[in-house]
Amino acid sequence: MISWDDFAKVDIRVGRVVQVDDFPKARKPAYQLRIDFGELGIKTSSAQITKYYDKTGLVGKLVLAVVNFPPRQIANFFSEVLTLGVVLGDGDIVLVHPERDVPLGSRIG
Repeated sequence: MISWDDFAKVDIRVGRVVQVDDFPKARKPAYQLRIDFGELGIKTSSAQITKYYDKTGLVGKLVLAVVNFPPRQIANFFSEVLTLGVVLGDGDIVLVHPERDVPLGSRIG
């Protein structure tokens, strides 16, 4: 179990995907995302979401991401945020997102 204070340390924000690139150097199929978080700026994320999403359908999509983890190097790419999704199986991830348009950078609480 974690405390409420522990959960409150996790900074989850709303962002909009503005660019999607293939990530051939990743060990598992993934995209390199650039996500606009409003006042927080544009951040990068590696996301293993290639099974259910194509690149063109992702651009403009709202997503949720943890923005206060330290950057993680994956091959030659630095992933600055953790894009959130529901894990259905090995490589089967469905993105979690707001059902309505909300301001970029809005905090989840």
